[in-house]
Amino acid sequence: MNEKSQAHRPIRSKLEARSSRRGVTLIDTLVGIALMSIVFVGVAAAFQFSVKIVTNNKARAGAIALADQRMEYIRSLAYSAVGTVGGVPSGSIPQNEAVTFNGVNYTRRTYVEYDDDPKDGTGASDSNNIVEDYKSVKVQVLWTEKRTPYNVTLVTRVSPTTGLETNVPGGTLMIYSVNSLGNALPGASVTIVNPAASPAVNISTFTDASGTASVLGAPAATGYQITVTGPGDSTSQTYSVTAQNTSPNPGNLTVTNTHTTSATFAIDALGTKTINTWTQILNGTSSDPFNNASMIATSTGIVISGGSAMLATGSTTGQVMSVPFGPSYLATWGTFSWSDTQPATTSIRYHVYNGDGTALIPDSLVPGNAAGFTSGSVSLANVSTTTYPTITLDAVFTTHNASVTPSLSLWSVNDTYGPLPLPNIAFNLLGAKTIGSGPSGTIFKYNQNFSTGAAGGVTIPNLEWDNYTVTISGTSTGYDVASACNPQPESLSPGAVMTSNFYLTAHTTNSLLVNVRSSATGALIPGATVTLTRSGYNSTLTADACGQTFFSGLSLASNYSISVSATGYTTYTSSTVTVAGASNLSVVLN
Repeated sequence: MNEKSQAHRPIRSKLEARSSRRGVTLIDTLVGIALMSIVFVGVAAAFQFSVKIVTNNKARAGAIALADQRMEYIRSLAYSAVGTVGGVPSGSIPQNEAVTFNGVNYTRRTYVEYDDDPKDGTGASDSNNIVEDYKSVKVQVLWTEKRTPYNVTLVTRVSPTTGLETNVPGGTLMIYSVNSLGNALPGASVTIVNPAASPAVNISTFTDASGTASVLGAPAATGYQITVTGPGDSTSQTYSVTAQNTSPNPGNLTVTNTHTTSATFAIDALGTKTINTWTQILNGTSSDPFNNASMIATSTGIVISGGSAMLATGSTTGQVMSVPFGPSYLATWGTFSWSDTQPATTSIRYHVYNGDGTALIPDSLVPGNAAGFTSGSVSLANVSTTTYPTITLDAVFTTHNASVTPSLSLWSVNDTYGPLPLPNIAFNLLGAKTIGSGPSGTIFKYNQNFSTGAAGGVTIPNLEWDNYTVTISGTSTGYDVASACNPQPESLSPGAVMTSNFYLTAHTTNSLLVNVRSSATGALIPGATVTLTRSGYNSTLTADACGQTFFSGLSLASNYSISVSATGYTTYTSSTVTVAGASNLSVVLN
């Protein structure tokens, strides 16, 4: 045995060596492939980067050539001919043109303007009263490479060939751009258009670091339409006279010779407003009249017969448990009540369980629940709707005489539910800013109609900062606004995202929505007591979480009396409240 064993050892060693060599070779190959992959990926990335640099350099060289070409052309022109089509000064050079050069698509922009040299004074302080001292020229060539924008800009000054300043007929336009706080806004886009001027004017420029865009030598004419805006900002402009807007404000500007016409335009970040429409929180009841077993989850020793649950024949005990009760959009739990008969020597003991019927709701929330209830009704007001979005009801039947049974003919749970989304409600959104007036009255800058759609809500983007009023017509929609935590109008700040919720109820011809505020803080006061009276009418309501009450079905009258009180505030009274249509009253408590 030892000899055979020793004889086989060299063979096994050779096999192991060969196997080892094969393993090392495979690992070496995999490592080599990984290293070569890293090298090739790096080379490919470097090659791609090199191609990008070469391509960009080629495109930049083309852009510089196009800018130089335009500059050389401008230098070849007489001083009086240096200008752009629609520009001030006017000339034959296009302001914007598309150019393809060496396979690259460019946009070439040329801007020419008069400048006032500070060496002889500026504006009204100019020593010779000539503010158009020379022309400034800017040529910009733009292109895009793989979604990245690039540009080349050249700037030069062109002076009169004689070296002498000459009077240029026309006046000066000074456009100032500010934000909502009145602070200067540099970089705002300014468009100046006047097809009636001679020559016609159509200029696009930007405000400088002081928020100013100036045009010297603008042809004397009426009807200069100015538009100021910016990326993500609102738009401010002048308006032309039309049949609808006979008195625009601000109207288009007028330029007169040797005079300066100035105007200030306020723009700021656009905001967003979401409008949601809901039902009010409503009263609801979930109940089982025991016509069948469809609302019973489990039962033992119980039969359903003749609209009642009772002990089965021969049974002295039994139990029945309901399916889960609880509406969607549950707001608060109310009371648990029942209708039963308990003959002598019998009883029914009631309990309230969680939604799946596995645990009693603790006595801390429903006192006496563990022992059970035999009469009256049970308050569920302290039961959390978050912890217990549904509940189940349980009844334990007992009798000391198998021939006599108690019976349960109805059990029910009261609750409040909502608000529920109320879809497809039409409304009008009106801003407070105006742009003039006409035969139909005041013309507002923003006045649009919308609908809340199938989801009961709509988001409106790109809104300028303003005070906005939402109006829902009761006659056309069939609903009145019964509560809104944001009483109208609402102020939308620049760039703000605002959500407004409106809680609606069935429309009546005359109604009164009362909101109650604190004079100290301006905050709405929930829980205030509001009493509205008139001969033959007396109603007292409690202000909801939005600090509002809604009285519907009122008469057209101007002599309603109102009393509003809240803990810690002086009671407010008035005997001259007018109700006409959908009326609103804001009460401030001291």
